[in-house]
Amino acid sequence: MKKYLVGGAVRDALLGLHASEHDWVVTGATPEDMAEQGYRPVGKDFPVFLHPQSKEEYALARTERKTARGYRGFAFQAGPEVTLEEDLIRRDLTVNAIAQDADGRLIDPYGGQRDLQAKILRHVSPAFVEDPVRILRVARFATRFAPMGFRIAEETMALMRQMVADGEADALVPERVWRECERALMHEKPSVFFSVLRECGALARVMPEIDALFGIPQRADYHPEIDTGIHTLMCIDVAANMGAPLEVRVATLLHDLGKALTPKVEWPSHRMHEARGVPLVEKFCARLRVPLAYRDLAVLVTRDHLNVHRCEELRPQTLLELLERMQALRKPDVFEQALQACLCDARGRKNFEHSDYPQVRYLQAAARIARTVEAKDVVAAGFSGVKVGEELKLQRGAVLKAWKEQQGKPSSL
Repeated sequence: MKKYLVGGAVRDALLGLHASEHDWVVTGATPEDMAEQGYRPVGKDFPVFLHPQSKEEYALARTERKTARGYRGFAFQAGPEVTLEEDLIRRDLTVNAIAQDADGRLIDPYGGQRDLQAKILRHVSPAFVEDPVRILRVARFATRFAPMGFRIAEETMALMRQMVADGEADALVPERVWRECERALMHEKPSVFFSVLRECGALARVMPEIDALFGIPQRADYHPEIDTGIHTLMCIDVAANMGAPLEVRVATLLHDLGKALTPKVEWPSHRMHEARGVPLVEKFCARLRVPLAYRDLAVLVTRDHLNVHRCEELRPQTLLELLERMQALRKPDVFEQALQACLCDARGRKNFEHSDYPQVRYLQAAARIARTVEAKDVVAAGFSGVKVGEELKLQRGAVLKAWKEQQGKPSSL
């Protein structure tokens, strides 16, 4: 029995990066051998075990054979006769097909170290085409390593295009698509993920709502980058540069979906794209099993981001209604996340990447003013039942009116 460190841990160590997880391959062993040494079996499709102390995963070396379309259509063979080289050749990229033995010696039969030095993401073998998840994984790896200058080998991109043309991308399950998407969104330059998927044709298959934005023109005076798809990618990169949480990045990604439904005769204007976008956001999130909290924030931002942009023009009662829809008075954290997404929208434009966005400060100040009137004060004044809500709105509208009239004068806000 021999044990080898494999995959991302070896790759990241060679790149000087911290590896958070360690995966191991075991050769020359049977499941019974592993059990005798205290390893606990956890694999459903093939023998994977947890180390009795470290709880890291140890998988028996295995080969696989394609039996049906999709990433589940494989038959596996694991046993003491399977060699390390046979196990490594079934992996996706050469940089992920490097192993390290107990003495620290590297086993690299497919040129992974060479490709690391050349900063190339290259498939290990023609069997790459058998697993559609690899399309998503390559896009995510390209995203993660883009700041280091990595690129996808032309022959690997050609295989990805062929997989899409053969319908393999249609077999991807929503949960796996979303898992790779959310991981990519948290990288330094998430736009690369969507650009790679679009280049190979997969974006239209797994996220047609995003793909539909490319080629949709916008007014050049507001959007010098013009193309809505490019604007969307710029926005999520701004969110990443700001260190925004995942839910903000999701809302930023989806905020302009409605522009794809604008009639061509109205281009480059996009009136009502906010209302048109809400059903698309809901459909996108339902199909890909996006968490409900992320969906709700994305709907909020989609529906009201233009109102946030023009918030200083709103009348007091309309301003109060906007604050209420944005959860400013009930869920301040959601409110702040929505403002952050709107800031990403404002800065996700050519030549506007570092522009000031006073709307955030304005709405934060308006929310503080509105919160000075509380329901308990209205009740104490003798109101009850539905009258409490009605009076609360009136009083909050009144303090906002007075505050707006004071704009331009010295204020502690």
